[in-house]
This record gives sequence, structure tokens and C-alpha cells, in this order.
Amino acid sequence: MLEVIKNRRSVRSYKESPVEEEKIKEIIDCARLAPSARNVQPWKFVAVTRRERLQELGEILDTGPFVTGAPLCIAVFCEDTKYFLEDGCSATMNILLAAEALGLGACWIAGDKKPYQEQVSRLLKAPENYRLVSLISLGYPREEAPGKAKKGLEEVFYREEFS
Repeated sequence: MLEVIKNRRSVRSYKESPVEEEKIKEIIDCARLAPSARNVQPWKFVAVTRRERLQELGEILDTGPFVTGAPLCIAVFCEDTKYFLEDGCSATMNILLAAEALGLGACWIAGDKKPYQEQVSRLLKAPENYRLVSLISLGYPREEAPGKAKKGLEEVFYREEFS
């Protein structure tokens, strides 16, 4: 698991190969097992694989090109509860890690607070009391994603207090 976490990268360019149904279900299964505040589990997941629907999403999103080029996009919605955003982000992270473990590339696309949130919700027919947390484009990477430099441990780690 530590290697999956350390190797995960945002992938924005995918092969045309479809993602197998069993992998999609495995990813969603991992997402539903994420921790949530008070174990409310407020999430619902919409897997989009139809080329026409991916194209429609791409026309709405400001990150359209890599959504329309992906064979799969998963939308994470959460019921509008007190901690919907934290819960939905937890599920989103599980999706990213499961994708990496299954040999897929993925990229987190913001949903909440974005101007396209309502349009995406309408397109995917989300119930009124559900909020779009994120969209994740997924597929087999066209090429190995270059890792961007991350801050070193010594730049982010403190004991007892900031110093």
C-alpha cells in the first residue's frame, strides 16, 4: 500500500482501451469503504463510460480535454450533510489509490464550489439534496506520468508545534 501511495500520479492522457467492468466495480467498492464522519456514508458514485456522455461532460468542464479523452469518468456525489465535503474527498482518495493499484491512471477534478457543479449535477440527474464533490477521469495511461517534485518531509513535518 505504501508503494501505491508513493507512486500515484495525476494522469491526464489515456489509451482508448475501455476499463473493464470488474475494475470499475472494484474501484467503487473501495470508494464506498472510505471513512465518513459519524459513519453516515453520504456518497453515490456515477460511472460514465459512454463516449457521448463523456463528450457532454467535457463541454461543461474547464478540464474537458482529458475527460473527453478518458474511457471512464467517475462522479462523486454526497448528500448535503454537515461533513459531505470531507466524506466525499475521503472516497475520492480511495478511488485514486484503487486505480493506481489496478494499473490505471486517474486525475482528481474539483467539483464542489466550481461554476459547473450545477450543470454536471443536472446532466447526471443527481437528486437535489446531493452535491458534486469531485470527478475523476480514469483509464490506462498513454505514457508514464512524470512525477512533479514534492516538498520534502523536513519542509512539512513539525513536532508539538510549528517552529
